[in-house]
Amino acid sequence: MRLKDKKLFLLDMDGTIYLGDDLFDGTLDFLSRVKENGGRYMFLTNNSSKSVDKYIDKMNCLGIETTVDDYFTSAQATLDYLANTDYKKIYCLGTKSLCEEFTKGGYNVVTDVEEGIDCLVMGNDQELTFKKLEDACILLGKDIAYIATNPDYVCPMSYGYAPDCGCFAIMLEYATGRKPYFIGKPQPDMVYSAMKLADCTPEETVLIGDRLYTDIACGNNAGIDTIFVLSGEGTMEDIEKTGVKPTYIFDNIKKVFEDISK
Repeated sequence: MRLKDKKLFLLDMDGTIYLGDDLFDGTLDFLSRVKENGGRYMFLTNNSSKSVDKYIDKMNCLGIETTVDDYFTSAQATLDYLANTDYKKIYCLGTKSLCEEFTKGGYNVVTDVEEGIDCLVMGNDQELTFKKLEDACILLGKDIAYIATNPDYVCPMSYGYAPDCGCFAIMLEYATGRKPYFIGKPQPDMVYSAMKLADCTPEETVLIGDRLYTDIACGNNAGIDTIFVLSGEGTMEDIEKTGVKPTYIFDNIKKVFEDISK
């Protein structure tokens, strides 16, 4: 199936359609052309520092009108995972926004070490403090579950990169010897959920992202086509290093737009 005939485009955001507060050239054209071609797009992101409501606000500022149905985040995937557990009290090592999202999801969320905590959930915490790291070390010294929303090492920023959840996990592993169970990409569950919501088959679906070890690996694990864009973290050299092979490679989202416009 040609790219222009795909029915569902699953889009990473950071490094794929924008960087920081700068929308990449061609993004608006691409999104419009997908709809003109009779397709649909959904945003899949491992960045758990913002709630869906905040992503909607950010997109609106960038000139893109979206609704809650246009997103599936690693925070939502984590909530889906937690729904199949019986954890009673969760310590959230994450942004205020992430804590609020878990609270809205019906969980007893705390941000201080106290009795009864049976699970530590860590996200991309752009409000990280030493107290949070110290709390995590105390809790991971006990027999509690340890979950992380995503394995990304860095988050693309306008100035370069900042540490992401995967970096925090490595730091805590050195301190405690504990590794988390990672949710989000490259696990295929986010893709499965998105295809179910959009009522699309794997053949009709393609995932676009800038990271091989999360985005492209996720698509490969889910059995769908993938597009690797070179506008964010990943490079051509990484393909040889990681062994993760995308279906297509484009310089940026503008080049993808040009391809689906032929």
